[in-house]
Amino acid sequence: MSRTITLSALLVSALLFGAGCERSIEPTVLEQAPETDWPAWGGTAGGGHYTPLAQITAANVDSLELAWVHRSGDVRQGPAANATDFDLDKMLPASAFQATPIVVEDKLFYCTPFNRVFALNPATGAEVWMFDPQVDMSKRLLTNCRGVSSWVDPERPKGAACRLRIYAPTLDARIIALDGETGQRCDDFSDDGQIELAANIGPHEARAYAITSPPAIINGLLVTGAFVLDAWDTQVPAGVVRAFDLRSGEQRWAWNPVAPGRPAVDAEGHYVRGTTNVWSVITVDEKLNRVYVPTGNSSPDYYGGHREGHLDHYSSSVVALDASSGEVDWHVQTVHHDIWDFDVPSQPTLVDLDLEGRTVPALVQMTKMGMTWVLDRRNGESLFPIEQRSVPQKGAVAGEYLAPTQPFPLKPDHLHALDFGPQDAWGLTFWDRGQCRDKIAGLDSGPIYTPISETGTVLYPAPTGGNNWGSPAIDPQRKILIANTVHLPIVAKLIPRAQCGKSGRELPQLGTPYCVTMDVLNSPLGAPCSAPPWATLSAIDLISGDKLWQVPLGTLADALPVVGRFFEGSPGFGGPLLTRSGLIFIAATVDHYLRVYAAADGAELLKLRLPSQAASVPMSYRTASDPRQFVVLAVGGHWAGLTESTDHLMAFALKAAP
Repeated sequence: MSRTITLSALLVSALLFGAGCERSIEPTVLEQAPETDWPAWGGTAGGGHYTPLAQITAANVDSLELAWVHRSGDVRQGPAANATDFDLDKMLPASAFQATPIVVEDKLFYCTPFNRVFALNPATGAEVWMFDPQVDMSKRLLTNCRGVSSWVDPERPKGAACRLRIYAPTLDARIIALDGETGQRCDDFSDDGQIELAANIGPHEARAYAITSPPAIINGLLVTGAFVLDAWDTQVPAGVVRAFDLRSGEQRWAWNPVAPGRPAVDAEGHYVRGTTNVWSVITVDEKLNRVYVPTGNSSPDYYGGHREGHLDHYSSSVVALDASSGEVDWHVQTVHHDIWDFDVPSQPTLVDLDLEGRTVPALVQMTKMGMTWVLDRRNGESLFPIEQRSVPQKGAVAGEYLAPTQPFPLKPDHLHALDFGPQDAWGLTFWDRGQCRDKIAGLDSGPIYTPISETGTVLYPAPTGGNNWGSPAIDPQRKILIANTVHLPIVAKLIPRAQCGKSGRELPQLGTPYCVTMDVLNSPLGAPCSAPPWATLSAIDLISGDKLWQVPLGTLADALPVVGRFFEGSPGFGGPLLTRSGLIFIAATVDHYLRVYAAADGAELLKLRLPSQAASVPMSYRTASDPRQFVVLAVGGHWAGLTESTDHLMAFALKAAP
């Protein structure tokens, strides 16, 4: 059952801000501000996680209070963190509430981890309608819905059915068109109001193919990629990107990322399998009629001896597609022959930059390596120098091949160290550090792009990032980028096929000679073998490319009772929201806090207690019915987290003076 908790619910306020807390919330005289929607996942179709609202400032942020909470009831708890008999078929991971809501025409829309869609009154959190797509969650490995998309049909008058359409992606590979006013299906869209994305991809396991990110909307088209299960099989479904008519649902084009000149469809009429997928958020530019897709690395992630000449061409790239035809206009590869799962994780973000007296329409792409590409989005040319550098060539397993060089942007400044070895070992004690040093010495380590071996290779940055899907936020006026970065070493180890299945922790990589294991590089006392902070928040000047500041993000307070608060940097998922008033709102940590920072210098201004880990990106809006600026955050844990999952969609606003 869902429920709404209003400002008058003092017990909930006590829970969220701490029982017995002495924090005083002073009322604020609110100045009038323009009504501002949040119509797309990143705020705009070009991303950015930026709001032009400036009602909340450094001077009054202490007056923030809980305005309302909506709870869907869609929660699944996973196995215990110390479970030794984990079986994906019997013990499914916990739910992860990663949605960023949208606000359109005085309604807030969001999706739950189980793909139910809610419409709320954005001023009160009161429920307007709910739609249940009836997804069988017993067949879903990961529960993930980053958001829904919206479109207003200009040919339909206000009040007409399906004038405002909400497009909801599902874990069983559908996209459903809903009437924004009523929550009913738009029956004129495809078959019974939904597209079946499983068409033409061939047989597959139910959990191997899902739509987890909101589709992009451009010039009458809906464009979507799909999540394809990592490290599983060479024969996973294709990573095809498809475009559909927004009214009829008819397919207009498809782009399957095979190398140029290679067939995109096999003899059975299915899209060629194993191609790189587009699981993250797609960006569009209506003026240029372009679709910008961030691609993952080709299946099955950590071995690529079978890919040469076929599957690697568009892997781990930013690809610009013509929105009318789906044809490739340009592409820029961030990793050649990616065998580290350094896929491009974040939404390509559009911003106009003033460089040497000219305004350049730019695209900013963050990566798991902590490196950032800044490109002219018209042609893909880099706005900062990029070097092709020689990278390690020894240690690859039999059957693998390596790219001799990799691209390194000289600017913007890198946000993660790119080399790691025994000399970098860290520990809670002198003994602990020595144990870490010995462990690293027994593994393969060194510069980034050291190949994964049978001995085991330290990946630092790791496949979790660096930067991941939640960053960045960009101020389009100040030309400042804000990003959260994880600094946590992972050990990847390839295991010959005959030895697979012995530990029960292997990712199978079927169709290759090797399965793979992935483990955090920890000391015997359980601390990471790299020095803290294990997560940071940074600001970059996009004109100069210089890093302006970097501060620790979060602590381990909720992961390690008593002592955790003394350790800086809390690895997590999600990202920042940036306001015109120069504030950064971010959770994205294992500890249970929403933090507010000053964009000017990274100073922490406020810390609000949450009921669980938040693995999402905040958003902000102001409605016609309420003078306050709201900041809304999904708080519900993460499948890889250490605390219980929850279902809190939480809205904060300034306490207004009567």
